[in-house]
Amino acid sequence: MIEIRMSTSQDMPRVLDIWRRAVDATHDFLAPADRAAIEAEVSTFLPQVSLLLAVDASGVPQGFMFLHEGHLEALFIDPDHHGQGIGKALIERALVEHPNLTTDVNEQNPRALGFYERVGFERTGRSALDGQGRAYPLIHLRYRS
Repeated sequence: MIEIRMSTSQDMPRVLDIWRRAVDATHDFLAPADRAAIEAEVSTFLPQVSLLLAVDASGVPQGFMFLHEGHLEALFIDPDHHGQGIGKALIERALVEHPNLTTDVNEQNPRALGFYERVGFERTGRSALDGQGRAYPLIHLRYRS
């Protein structure tokens, strides 16, 4: 059974571990220098924001998301728990407050794109660069209400 709760500072080592493991499992398209730069940015950023965590029965985070003004900025699930409904549970929680939820997904991450489309998102556009200006195209998505 998955519970969803807000993050605390004590969760950050596990959150960053989930991020690293998930990126290593799904973002093989990243150049090593970009991967390192993004990790440095994320390691500074995530401890400063409120995250929603999906925790197991023991209270251990298995996934997290970051929402900002109705936009899903980040959704990462421990790769050992992919396909177990954790991402879907987090999305369903986000939709309660943000029925017109939007997100972006790397074009080179077809598994993530497939996940978002399966849970009800549709493509609304494309950008040639990611949010930091790197050459990793993004697919823009909006939840079909």
